[in-house]
Amino acid sequence: MVGDNKIYEKIVWPYRLLGNLLLLGCIWAMTLGVITVRHNLVGKQIDSLLSDIYAKTAAIGWGLEDVTLEGRNRTSTQAVLEATGLKRGDNILEIDLQQVCDNVQMLPWVKKAVVTRRYFPNVIHISITEKTVKSIWQYKNEFYPIDEDGEIIETEYVPERNLLQIIGEGAPEHFNALLKVVEKDEELFSRLKAANYISKRRWNLIFDDVENGITVKMPEENFEAAWKKLVKLNRTRGILKRKLTFVDLRLKNKVVVGL
Repeated sequence: MVGDNKIYEKIVWPYRLLGNLLLLGCIWAMTLGVITVRHNLVGKQIDSLLSDIYAKTAAIGWGLEDVTLEGRNRTSTQAVLEATGLKRGDNILEIDLQQVCDNVQMLPWVKKAVVTRRYFPNVIHISITEKTVKSIWQYKNEFYPIDEDGEIIETEYVPERNLLQIIGEGAPEHFNALLKVVEKDEELFSRLKAANYISKRRWNLIFDDVENGITVKMPEENFEAAWKKLVKLNRTRGILKRKLTFVDLRLKNKVVVGL
């Protein structure tokens, strides 16, 4: 301070900084808007150009001539063709192979699809791997085929051979874990006709005959240990060769049988 009559100027730099920041923000917003509009216009022009190129190249020899299919057994050729949406004369360069593949893999029997382009002649080749039916699920008086992943195949199916029948709510989700254990003993697995998932907690295994076979009541926990006990009892004492109605393995240190 030089003297008592000096008038101090107000500090204005924060306001100037704020004003400059707002101004820069407006400039950036306008710039981005211009760039966006410009890119949209360029994009439209590119799309229009590509459409013209595809139309002209299709007319001079790049049209789709055929669709070939490999690996089909249960899937109909008509279903595959409808799923692809392809038709003769389509520009083979314009076809989205990934989209075609995704559409084919939506078909109920298709597990995996591979789609490739082949030239001279211009062909789209589709190779599919179909699902394998591992079981039949009975639920509310309806029957559904179950694939190797424990998934329901959403289609009509007439069994061509004797398949393990699984029963009960939640059975498909736990089928793979069951199969992983019981397949280890071929003798007992070949006699296993049905598996009933009880109260979404544990399995009852039915051997020899679905209606009049021997029911083995398995525990909720330690399923594999109980299965090994059953295998041992059958080998050493022939427990499943006797005239029994059920074998109860739910108790850890006791086996209960019903004559």
